[in-house]
Amino acid sequence: MQSIIDLYHSVTDVEHIVSAFGLVGIALVLFAETGLLIGFFLPGDSLLFVAGLFTGGDDPVFPVWKLLLVAVIFAVLGDQLGYQIGRWTGPSILRSRAARIIGEERIDKAHEFFRSRGPHAVILARFVPVIRTIVPVLAGISGMERRRFIPYNIIGGVAWACLIPVAGHFLGGIDVIRQHVDLIIVGLVALSVIPLALEWWRGRRGRHGNRGNHEIHSTSHSLPAVADGPVPPPAA
Repeated sequence: MQSIIDLYHSVTDVEHIVSAFGLVGIALVLFAETGLLIGFFLPGDSLLFVAGLFTGGDDPVFPVWKLLLVAVIFAVLGDQLGYQIGRWTGPSILRSRAARIIGEERIDKAHEFFRSRGPHAVILARFVPVIRTIVPVLAGISGMERRRFIPYNIIGGVAWACLIPVAGHFLGGIDVIRQHVDLIIVGLVALSVIPLALEWWRGRRGRHGNRGNHEIHSTSHSLPAVADGPVPPPAA
């Protein structure tokens, strides 16, 4: 169990990923988050921002153009894999173990997001954690044509994989920002965790509420019916 916890911390610690694995680590995380349902928990947004921070200042870890190139390529490839998984497996993937880990509520939200926005959801979902992992799969399941999906995938991948790191790059050139990178990372992680925690809490409340209603409903059916009027005396 401890080894699983350690692995989780190592793949969600964005500063560790950037400093220890560099562009290779960034590429793998982005590909897994966008291409594999089980990668929904990976910190794509915060990783891109922090990686951008590391390209700023007088001593960058790697050039910003290399970061953007790697991020765009693997973000696009990841979404394309998710789309192909949806095409290959069909709706059965939504009954898989990975889908159960994500949770029915999140999948329903992603389905509504995709249904209401159509192909534009492929672009917009990039900026919504968890949703961006599910939408490409839904696009494949829905039968969206590959030649139609690819342009939206590329536009969304370029926008997401460039805007966030570039913001980090320019902020990384500010001394005050670089001196408080740890605080920024904590803040980004908190912002990404809070929505997931709220969803978990709401889901837990919903389950308890449904269970309570079910118990009340069952109890009411198990009670004998009582006729109106006075209760007759017991037979002698």
